[in-house]
Amino acid sequence: MLNFIQNFNLVIMIIFTVCYAYQFFYAFYALFKKPKQYDATKQHSYAVIISARNESAVIAQLIRSIRQQKYPAKLIDIYVVADNCTDNTAQIAREAGAIVYERFNTQQVGKGYALDYIFKIIHNSSKADAYEGYFVFDADNLLDENYIAEMNKVFDNGYRIVTSYRNSKNYDTNWLSSGYSLWFLRESKYLNNARMMLNTSCAISGTGFLVHRDIIIKNNGWKHHLLTEDIEFSADNIIQGEKIGYCGTAVLYDEQPTTFKQSWNQRLRWAKGFYQVFARYGGGLLKGIFKNHSFACFDMFMTISPAMFVSLSSIVMNAVFLICGLLSPESSQAIITTTLTSLGGTLLNFYCIFFFFGGLTLITEWKKIYAKPVKIVLSLFTFPLFMFTYIPIALVALFKKIEWKPIEHTVTKSIEDVQ
Repeated sequence: MLNFIQNFNLVIMIIFTVCYAYQFFYAFYALFKKPKQYDATKQHSYAVIISARNESAVIAQLIRSIRQQKYPAKLIDIYVVADNCTDNTAQIAREAGAIVYERFNTQQVGKGYALDYIFKIIHNSSKADAYEGYFVFDADNLLDENYIAEMNKVFDNGYRIVTSYRNSKNYDTNWLSSGYSLWFLRESKYLNNARMMLNTSCAISGTGFLVHRDIIIKNNGWKHHLLTEDIEFSADNIIQGEKIGYCGTAVLYDEQPTTFKQSWNQRLRWAKGFYQVFARYGGGLLKGIFKNHSFACFDMFMTISPAMFVSLSSIVMNAVFLICGLLSPESSQAIITTTLTSLGGTLLNFYCIFFFFGGLTLITEWKKIYAKPVKIVLSLFTFPLFMFTYIPIALVALFKKIEWKPIEHTVTKSIEDVQ
């Protein structure tokens, strides 16, 4: 029994190390290698798509940040889908200068359906051939004034899907908002940035991305309707051989949840959505790994693999070992000691890994984080705890039916306030 406990925990740690060691390589590569600089020979025409549900508090500030772009206004049209709104989001968006369509459908709920709705409207209108690409934002976003110009450079160099640098409007609110913010900063700098430099595919992350019109036409709109439509879209395109690009000089700010209830509901949806994507696209990604020798497929497979569930399984197994120890008087002390030592070591290793990535991100991105130094430093220690809260979320998501629910946004900062 004692050898089994030790070997079980050792195997779990080895599996994680082998599967995710490449992300340490990503981190060191991005730390010491400078990203390629891109230039554009053409200014392309774009439609900006915003899905908004009861976003009257924040929608105007996003539209204002779009209209303040250092990019020809005649090449940008702004579309807002006021999706099942019960407030005056539509009115505020119109007054701010957007083209607004109101959608009411309580059966097909979620951002994916709203995107499909507006894409079909555009492609059946006189504007069907007016746009070369589509930007997709959430209503709580804010854009740096050079955002579209910078994204245009990568788009002009042949990337048909491009994601951007994701920063936060409210890093300093509490440990939850800083946990989210630090994760997205790390994802931008040490995942997508490294992928871009290594010429493999990146992944879009919810909001702040650009997609070529040909992809939307090929898909007859937006066909991705799982709970995490962003990861579904990424996995589907990677399987088809599409290389998703990244633009680190295009900076977007969004609002992070500040209450545990909001955070729980949002991450519950994410966890369930990752399970859904794994079930639907895992086979295709495995085929791409072994048949096409695609590292991008391997990377995405590791991204959507239920790693938190494996971690939870390890904890459950160790709990079983503890119970066995309590029920076996002859060897109970040895079993309990071995189990607690192994479990404690596993948790400590994970804490150190999250602490390392969090610390590395804080050091390099310090000047881009708009918060007091003491709060930035404290967030380094709470970040691993934030990540550990995914463990019960992963368990609940496995068994509970999850439906898409909107997150209330109340941070009414302008881009000038944030910066």
